[in-house]
Amino acid sequence: QSLALKIDDAFTHFRLGVSFRDCGMKLEAAECFRTALALKLPDELFARGLLAYMEREGCRWASAEAEWRALEAALDAQPEGAALQINPFVHAVLSSDPLRIRRVAEHYARFIQRVAKPLPPVRAKAHAGPLRIAYLSADFQQHATAQLMVQMLEAHDRARFEVTLLSAGADDGSAMRRRLKRACHRFEDLHGATHEAMARRIRALGIDILVDVKGATDGTLLPVLAARPAPLQLNWLAFPGTSGADFIDYVIGDPIVTPLSNAAHFSEKIAQLPNCYQPNDAQRARPAALPRAEAGLPEGAFVLCGFHQSFKISREVFARWCELLKRIPGAVLWLLEWNANVRESLLAAAAEHGVAAERFVFAPLLPLEEHLARLACADIFLDAWPCNAHTTAGEALWMGVPVVTILGETFAQRVGASLLHQVGLDELVCTSEEAYAGTIVALAEDPSRRAALRDRLERARSASPLFDGERFARDIEALYQDLWARACAAPAGAN
Repeated sequence: QSLALKIDDAFTHFRLGVSFRDCGMKLEAAECFRTALALKLPDELFARGLLAYMEREGCRWASAEAEWRALEAALDAQPEGAALQINPFVHAVLSSDPLRIRRVAEHYARFIQRVAKPLPPVRAKAHAGPLRIAYLSADFQQHATAQLMVQMLEAHDRARFEVTLLSAGADDGSAMRRRLKRACHRFEDLHGATHEAMARRIRALGIDILVDVKGATDGTLLPVLAARPAPLQLNWLAFPGTSGADFIDYVIGDPIVTPLSNAAHFSEKIAQLPNCYQPNDAQRARPAALPRAEAGLPEGAFVLCGFHQSFKISREVFARWCELLKRIPGAVLWLLEWNANVRESLLAAAAEHGVAAERFVFAPLLPLEEHLARLACADIFLDAWPCNAHTTAGEALWMGVPVVTILGETFAQRVGASLLHQVGLDELVCTSEEAYAGTIVALAEDPSRRAALRDRLERARSASPLFDGERFARDIEALYQDLWARACAAPAGAN
């Protein structure tokens, strides 16, 4: 109706693209963003990022690569130090250049800071009573981030830490939402509030440490942090990289995802947990494996599982997977039907590689427990690059499925290695595509070795710190206390 009134309105085409995106129609969304750009949409960089990302979501790689080059050229034309409305998430997950990722994040953080309304400065000051921790997110509902952190929240020492969840997202009525509400001292429903009002509320609560568990993703809350409502502000878990913001003091990682040698990749100071940066919920279901026939899988097939959001499946990744299907007789590649476009795009690409459609099985999106039950049917989980599986890789390991990954330079391509290290499977961390393919073929040819890996994962479920939410709570609490002591001891203007 809006376009009937003014067919050449760039913002209307952009908003229509967002609507198509939210409906899972990624390539339709891409055409809307392309039209908006042709009509000279003012926010060119942001729209170009979404366009490249949608083309990747639809696995239309030639267009994705062309749009990526256009985005990079437009970015290169910008002055250093500029405040730009650009999408840092697109670079964080699609780029393999960590310094480029930081530069984009810093451009966006300057844009956020320019429009934010700062509160009067407040310094960290030691006080009696528990340390006041607040987690800020729009994802305190049935969401991957909430699934990861819920047991850690439940395990917080309530005598030493007062925990507030600051929820900017809608109430989805889920059991997860109810569990999160029980897991904290205070649950602040800030859905619909302005960023300025959120910041004022955080200041009124006297929060000591504000933890951003959203980052520069859809529904970002970085404008709240830019107001500096808390004396110590941290970036953790939700965003796979640096915030680029000088109003966030530390990024919480671990020795693998944020090695100190990679300090130049981050605007924040690095704060390392002793084990994996990612918590997990040991109280979640571990259902029995679904019969393969019920999962739509052929009996007797060797199942290579690549349950990824489709943007992670690049031309190079898919070529390697097709190579594996050629090298492993009887193997099938099991993929998520993540959106309305992915099946058609991938089967067309497979045909170009000379791989028949019957070698592929597409799985619908399912609720968590059903998803876990079918995941156990896989023989090997194939990681992607330059953005690894994060939550899904942890789920595969939880269900006893070995994961093979490639270690890279960016945060997003070091997560798989961090997870595997925690369960004692460092031999499945590869440093090249050739080693990755060779490792998978060797596993396919060695059933006894695969059985041994599954046995090790069975033991790791009860022994590994990766699946110990209570231990994670103790580790992050110790980190909070150390960072708070440093902030209290720092001279004015520093943390």
